[in-house]
Amino acid sequence: MITTPDAILALAASIAIAGGLIGTGMAQQGIGAAGMGIIAEKPEKFGQVLFFFVIPETLWIIGFVLGIILLLHVI
Repeated sequence: MITTPDAILALAASIAIAGGLIGTGMAQQGIGAAGMGIIAEKPEKFGQVLFFFVIPETLWIIGFVLGIILLLHVI
């Protein structure tokens, strides 16, 4: 049976993961649009644009790790 503290931790973990995913999507929205414009004009900048597009991925990784930490009762 799920106790109230476990339910609260599960809710907190889901909020942390969802927040990381939403933040990643919002960040990549602008970076992706600008990056496609840059690549259209200067294809040699692909590596640099890809690097900047991947940086926001750390947001969902941090949210996922925080969610796992909460669910495993580490904190």
